[in-house]
Amino acid sequence: MKATPSHTPSPPGTPPAPQEETGAPTRSDPLTRTDGSGASDGSGGSGGHDDGSRAADGRDGRDGRDGANEPGTAAATPVPPPPVTVPAARGAAPALPRGGVEAPVSGGFLAKAALVTAALSIAGALLGLVRDQALARLFGAGSETDAFLVAWTVPEFAATLLIEDGLAFALIPAFSLALARRAQGAPGDPVRALVASTLPRLSLAFAAVGALLAATAPYLVEALAPGLPDPALAVDCTRLTATCVLTFGLAGYSSAALRAHRRFLAPAAIYVAYNVGIIAGMFLLGGAWGVRSAAAGVAFGGCLMVLVQLPFLWRQLRSHESEIPEIEVAGGQPRRLDVALMATVLLFALCRQSQVLIERFLGSSLPSGAISHLNYAQKVAQIPMTLSMMLCTVTFPVVARALADGDVERARDRVERDLALAAFVVLLGAAAVIACAPQIVELLFQRGAFTARDTAATASVIRVYALGLLGQTLVGVLVRSYFSAGRPCWYPVAAMAAGIAVTTCVGAWAVGPWGVSGIALANATGITTTAALLLAGTGPRSVPIRTRRVLVELGKPVQAAVGATAAGAFTAHHIGSAVLGLAVGCVTVAVVFVVLGWALGAQGFAPALRSVRSVIRRLTYARIR
Repeated sequence: MKATPSHTPSPPGTPPAPQEETGAPTRSDPLTRTDGSGASDGSGGSGGHDDGSRAADGRDGRDGRDGANEPGTAAATPVPPPPVTVPAARGAAPALPRGGVEAPVSGGFLAKAALVTAALSIAGALLGLVRDQALARLFGAGSETDAFLVAWTVPEFAATLLIEDGLAFALIPAFSLALARRAQGAPGDPVRALVASTLPRLSLAFAAVGALLAATAPYLVEALAPGLPDPALAVDCTRLTATCVLTFGLAGYSSAALRAHRRFLAPAAIYVAYNVGIIAGMFLLGGAWGVRSAAAGVAFGGCLMVLVQLPFLWRQLRSHESEIPEIEVAGGQPRRLDVALMATVLLFALCRQSQVLIERFLGSSLPSGAISHLNYAQKVAQIPMTLSMMLCTVTFPVVARALADGDVERARDRVERDLALAAFVVLLGAAAVIACAPQIVELLFQRGAFTARDTAATASVIRVYALGLLGQTLVGVLVRSYFSAGRPCWYPVAAMAAGIAVTTCVGAWAVGPWGVSGIALANATGITTTAALLLAGTGPRSVPIRTRRVLVELGKPVQAAVGATAAGAFTAHHIGSAVLGLAVGCVTVAVVFVVLGWALGAQGFAPALRSVRSVIRRLTYARIR
C-alpha cells in the first residue's frame, strides 16, 4: 500500500522526495541478509507498487535520519552532533536545496521491509537446513559427501563474491549515486546508463570464469583437498557447480540493483529458489547420479535465482523509458564501475571466503567425515550471524545513499545503530547455539546415515565455531561502512589478509592435537582478529563511527551472553529429551540474556525489544483487519 504523502511531512533539514511516477524508485532500507538478500513489505502488488516494497515513501515526520528512531521508539529531541569530515562519496552529488533529493527512509518502512526480509531469509535458511538434512540422510557423512563438499567450495565462493559481499559492495553505491543523479533531474537516465555500461562486460567475465573453472576442475580439486579418497567424483561435481559463476553473477547484479531501488522482495527470495532447486535435484536424480545430483541441483538452483528477480528488474529499468528516449547521459559518457573499487571489494571477499579453503585443506588430512562435520557445524553455527546480517543487507543502500547525498552524520548514526542491533541478535543466537548444540544437531541431522557419533563430533565443532560469530557479524557490518562511499579502500583487504594469516597459523598448530575443533578455533580466532582491525581502522577511510563508545556498548551484551550460555547449557543438559531440552534451553538463554542485558543497560536491547513489540502490534492489527 502506498503511503499518502500529505500525512508524512518531511523531517527538518532534509529535502522532500521528488514527485513520484508509476514504478519510479523510492528510498527504502530493510533491516536484514541474509541472504544476503532483502525484501519488501510483501504486498506483492503490481504497477506503481512494483514488488510491494513501496510501503512508505520514506518519510515519517520524526527526526529526519534513517531509522533514527528504531521502529516503535519515541521521537527524541535531536542534539546537534559535532562536525565530522570524511571524504565525499566518489562522484557524490552536491547537497541541493529542498526538493532536489529524496527524503530519508522512515523507521516504519525499515520495520516493514525488515519483517518481510526476515521472513524470506528464514524461509531460505530453513530450506538450507532441509537441503543439508537431505544430503546427510541420502549420502551420510562419508567420502562421497566429502567429495561433493569440495565441489561446494565453488558456489560458496561465488555466493560471497557475487551476491553477498564483493559485487554488492561495488554495485549498490554505484546504483545509489545513479539514483541520486536521477532524483536531481540529470538528463537521460543515469541508472540505465550504468546498466548498459556494466552488465554486458560483467556477464562475459562471469561466463569466462565459469568455463575456466570447469576446464581446470582436476587441478582445483587437487589443490583444495589433496588427500581426498575419491577425487574423480569431486571433479565431476565441480564441473557441474562451476555453472553457478554465471548464474550467481547475474543474480547478484540483479539483487544489488533492486536493493538500491528499495525493492527487497525478489532479492530476499533467491535463496528459497536456490535451495528448492538443490533439494529437487537430490530427490529426483539421487538414485541414478548419487551425490552428483546435489551438484546438478546447484546448477538448476542458480538458474532459478536469476529467474525469480528478472521480472522485477526489467520493470524497474523500463519504468522511465517513456520519458527518456536515450540511455546516454547528455554531456558525457555513462559512468562505469571503478576498476580499483572492484579489485578491492572482490579481493576482500576472496580473502574472507578463503577461510573455507584453509578448513577444507586441513580437514582433508583428517579421518573420513571430518569435512562433513565441519560443514554441518558451520551451517548451524552461522544461522545467528545470518539473521543478524539481515539488518545490514537492508540498511547498506541507506548508508550508501546518505554518503552520495553528502549526509555523513546520518550514515554514522545508521552504522552505529546497526552494530548495536546486530550484536544483540548474534550474541543471543550464539548463546543458544553453544548451550543447546547437541540437541540441535540431534534434531536436525541424526537420522539415516548420520549417526550419534556424527552428532557428538558436529556439536563439539559448533560450540567452537560459535565463539567467532560476533567477529563475523562485526566484519559484515563494518566492511560496508568502508565501501559504502563507492571509493576503493585497501585497508579492509589488509585486515582480512591478516585474519587469514592468523587462521592459517592457528589451524596448522591446532589441527594435530584437536582435529576438527582446532580448525574451528582457527576460524574463530582469525575472523575476530579481522573484526578488531576493521574497528580500529574506522575514521577517514570509512564512515567515522565513535569507536570507544561502540566498544563499551559491545561489552555489555557479551557479558549477558556469557551468563545466558551457562544457564542455558545447565538446563538443557539435565533434560533427557532433545526436543524438550532444546526448548527449555533456548527459553532460559533468552530470558537470562534479556534480563542481564537490560540490567547492564546495553544499547541494542531497548530498540530491539521495541521493534519486536512494534512488529507484534502490526501483525495483530493486520489480523484484525
